[in-house]
Parts: sequence; C-alpha cells; structure tokens
Amino acid sequence: MDEAGGTAVRLEPWSEDDFWLLRLHNSPEMTAHLGGPESEEQLIARHRRYLEPASGRMYRVVLADGGETVGAIGFWERRWPDATVWETGWGVSPAFQGRGLAAPAARAVVAEARAAGRHRHLHAYPSVGHAASNAVCRRAGFTLLGPVNFEYPKGHWITSNDWRIDLASE
Repeated sequence: MDEAGGTAVRLEPWSEDDFWLLRLHNSPEMTAHLGGPESEEQLIARHRRYLEPASGRMYRVVLADGGETVGAIGFWERRWPDATVWETGWGVSPAFQGRGLAAPAARAVVAEARAAGRHRHLHAYPSVGHAASNAVCRRAGFTLLGPVNFEYPKGHWITSNDWRIDLASE
C-alpha cells in the first residue's frame, strides 16, 4: 500500500471482471498518447493478455479506503535494446485524475516488479509530450535516461522519454 497526499492506494490483480476498465480507458482522451482507441477485438485480446500474462502482471489500482477502482497499472517484459527489462504503464480513470494517485501506484508496481525478480530494471516510456506521465515517473523515483524513438502501437512511432528504476537498489 502507498500513500498519495493522505490517500492510500493498493494494487489488486487483474480479474475477469475488470474488462469494463479497459473500455473506460479506451476513449480518445485516455489514448491520445498511445495511438488512439482500440477496436473491440483488440480490447478483448488485451484483456486475455492481462489475465494470462506470460511474464509480469496487471493490476487494478484501488483506494485503500472503500476499495473504489481508480485506474490500472502493470509490468511486463520488453527487449530493450540489448537486454530484457520490465516495462510499466498505467492509466488513471478520468474521474480520479489530478489527485496524485498514479505516483503511489507506480511505487507499488516497482515493489511488485522487484519482488518478481528476473530483471534488474523497470522502464517507463511516456511520450515526451505527456507531462502528467513524465511527472509520475519523476515522483515515483525513476531516473530519466533521455528521449528515444518508440513504436506503439505497431506501426506508430512516437518520441518517448526512457525512465528507469534500478530494482536492485531500494
């Protein structure tokens, strides 16, 4: 559990019942830095990946007080550039944005990735133009390595910042 300005959040493993959250986050506003909304088929495939990850884990972010779902976060493997690392990404639902909930969720996912072992580093790759996600990385203790060209989704190139946290140090 982590605190955000007095509000504690916790991570709960992604479940079959969490598909609604993917739909909620599939708006043009929520996907503006991710190449735009996905089709229903793409959402279903994403939900299946979240339920049965080959490595890593997806979570719902919930308020510790009351258990209200405020977003999603997770970590998964990525080849980058000459090693396999953990990558993380998150989304805070529109009704909860601006409340400082993403940084404590990111710190909680750092702890989960550290506990999972396997890789020394956890990276985040927010678009250079996504001020809020870059601020989350900074507040969560990631180190900015610099801008990189990043393909997401496949066929869509953006300039992202490469943020990294060393999981071997606490």
